[in-house]
Amino acid sequence: MSPGDVATVESCTDVHYVDTGMYDTPGYGAVYVLDAERPAVLDTGIGTHHERVLDALDRVGIARADLDAIVCSHVHLDHAGGAGHLAEACPNADVYVHEIGAPHLVDPSDLVAGTKRAVGDQWRYYVDPEPVPEGRVVELADGDEIDLGDRTLTAHHAPGHAPHQVVLEDDRDGFVHAADAAGIWVPELGDVRETSPPPNFDLDDCLDDVATIRDLDPDVLLYPHFGPVSEGVDAVLDDYATTLTEWVDRVREKRAELDDDEAVESYFAERTDLDAVWPAHKAAEEVAMNVRGALVALDRGNA
Repeated sequence: MSPGDVATVESCTDVHYVDTGMYDTPGYGAVYVLDAERPAVLDTGIGTHHERVLDALDRVGIARADLDAIVCSHVHLDHAGGAGHLAEACPNADVYVHEIGAPHLVDPSDLVAGTKRAVGDQWRYYVDPEPVPEGRVVELADGDEIDLGDRTLTAHHAPGHAPHQVVLEDDRDGFVHAADAAGIWVPELGDVRETSPPPNFDLDDCLDDVATIRDLDPDVLLYPHFGPVSEGVDAVLDDYATTLTEWVDRVREKRAELDDDEAVESYFAERTDLDAVWPAHKAAEEVAMNVRGALVALDRGNA
């Protein structure tokens, strides 16, 4: 896919996704469009190219006034940065988010400051988020349901990646929108990669989140990064648990060897193979961010 392309999730009913071109990188950021009785979008992207999500609604045949639900899996800006922009363009849509993250959609100032610290040079790809009116925010807790008429989404709290993260279980097609709880799916490699951003990454909680998804027995994983996975779902989840554990071990060992966190960050960023599928700038910046998160978790004793 290329930025702006819209595809159908073949193993699901009336589920589509658009490549938002996040970070000027194709095949990295996906927003899902559910053409349900009460139409919904799952996640919003960083907001920089929110018009691609609106164009996807047009292509699927959903009028902007008919969009009923904007569901943010968590409030990291690569998932919720476009919420205010979409809410403004789709005036009848409620915005659903975990209760811990809700205040950050109403007043995103602290979130912006934290994101700038976490993503470093990648901030140049962002746009400042628009606040979401408080009266349009619907807070989610573990087990809450979102009724879309002909399908229901159940939110399951998955705090390892971020304390405000939920995964969404569908009762119609058996998909789970995995947020960042099942890693980064790289379709060109057919492989799942770690995501461990600062400041909240917690290895044990992340492994618990993988178990939460496994217990839901999904038929399909919908990855915001990137695309649907409908074959070998159990194996992908197992691989992610292994990948994440081995990743933290590698960072721990390299820190002990180099005794310099900046050198550890550079070591991994300069040796990634993701530059074979993503632009070199994105590949290196992604890895460096994940190193920083793992190091913070090690300092806290959460890895």
